[in-house]
Amino acid sequence: MSVMERLNQDIKQAMKDKAALKLSVIRMVKAAFKNEEINKGRQLSEDEELTILTRELKQRRESLHEFEKAGRDDLAEKTREEIEVLTAYLPEQLSEDEVRVIVREAIVSTGASSKKEMGKVMGAIMPKVKGKADGTIVQKIVSEELPT
Repeated sequence: MSVMERLNQDIKQAMKDKAALKLSVIRMVKAAFKNEEINKGRQLSEDEELTILTRELKQRRESLHEFEKAGRDDLAEKTREEIEVLTAYLPEQLSEDEVRVIVREAIVSTGASSKKEMGKVMGAIMPKVKGKADGTIVQKIVSEELPT
């Protein structure tokens, strides 16, 4: 079942359950999908849907960080709930150890020997972990694994 089909089913269920926040988040994701379809002039692939979900999740995480920094616990809690709804549509996340294994393989395959080549390593890793790992975590691990 595609992400869009799941969203359509979950919208109906959220309406029945009167889950306003979940309904709002799902509608927002569907709108983002629709806007992207209009821009591209075609149906989205699952990979493109995943990209949109990841982008929306990243925006929420950045907002959460800012709300916590500003002491806005009310907005931070709402954002945490939105993040929870969004993560349900992403594939299972890789553990830090699994990401570390992928990073080490990428370092060997690209022949990177210093932090100066971090971009080359990140370019090799990100397509493999798309939607399965947060880019900031991957970047941190790559930075740890590459010699100075």
